[in-house]
Amino acid sequence: MKKEDKIQIIDSLTEQINASNHFYLADTSGMNAEATSALRRACYEKQVKMIVVKNTLLRSALVKAEVECDGLTETLKGATSLMLSEVGNIPAKLIKEFSKGKDLPALKGAFVEGAVYIGAGELDTLVAIKSKEELIGDIIAALQSPIQKVISALENGKGEDTEEVVSE
Repeated sequence: MKKEDKIQIIDSLTEQINASNHFYLADTSGMNAEATSALRRACYEKQVKMIVVKNTLLRSALVKAEVECDGLTETLKGATSLMLSEVGNIPAKLIKEFSKGKDLPALKGAFVEGAVYIGAGELDTLVAIKSKEELIGDIIAALQSPIQKVISALENGKGEDTEEVVSE
């Protein structure tokens, strides 16, 4: 590969990493073609961009990127797939789903919401992270709960007052 091509790939990877709030590094090296194709399809459906990249190019892109992802460069051994997503927990859910009963794909590391996670032991933590939409839904539900109780109490009280007025 020519040096100009390498620089172009590194610049492209750096730009994509800077544009993404969340990215995962996964080991997909031992997956057969059918499993890899299924993972790629699932990534596409969930709007996760999956790129298989050489470690040296990815290492240069991570160093050049504007994000603080210290420690992730040490995970770049063997084949690495870069998974970019707008939602922090979707790649983790995909990795967990596809690795059921198998060793691969395996999580090498992740950068989610400004924090670095290293190793497959962090997968359950990453799956449990709620997306922005899920957090907003939880907040709305929490805010609506007291209002619903007040409305319910008012409706119950109103119904009793109406019966008393009618019976008099």
